[in-house]
Amino acid sequence: MGIVRRPHGIAGEVSVELATHFPERFVAGATFAWTHDGEERTLTIATARPHADRLLIVFEGYADLVRARSLSGGDLWIPEEQAAPVPADFYYAHEVEGWSVEDAVGRALGRAVSIERTAGTPLLLVDAGGAEPVAIPFVRPIVRSIERAARRIVLDPPEGLLEL
Repeated sequence: MGIVRRPHGIAGEVSVELATHFPERFVAGATFAWTHDGEERTLTIATARPHADRLLIVFEGYADLVRARSLSGGDLWIPEEQAAPVPADFYYAHEVEGWSVEDAVGRALGRAVSIERTAGTPLLLVDAGGAEPVAIPFVRPIVRSIERAARRIVLDPPEGLLEL
């Protein structure tokens, strides 16, 4: 849902980079799981306000600079059962992890690593056996079909894309 970046001021506010299409979830009283380097905490929002392209949030019990700083670098999550219902043709980045990726004739291309948001088009990262995942634009007509039940993504990549 978000990434805690750094404290903002000395009153416990932290800057949170959004990693969701549902920013309306960040309201007073909302709870999130916070994880960082194997540590996990449950956090409840005391206040939240927009600031540029981020949110400034105070979590209950973290209303000072020292406590707020301890949250820096952590990821904010919600349990999957609390996730908003997904519209047709929408996929969460974590949801596609491990899905098979094939071409239009059924040839295996690799495994999906994630979907990465960019300023332009989203990118499907595919582990094709190389040192680094291959970044493929997650758009039609390159993405021919997505089969949630079969955990499969069928691509029609342009010539040479997978060799980049």
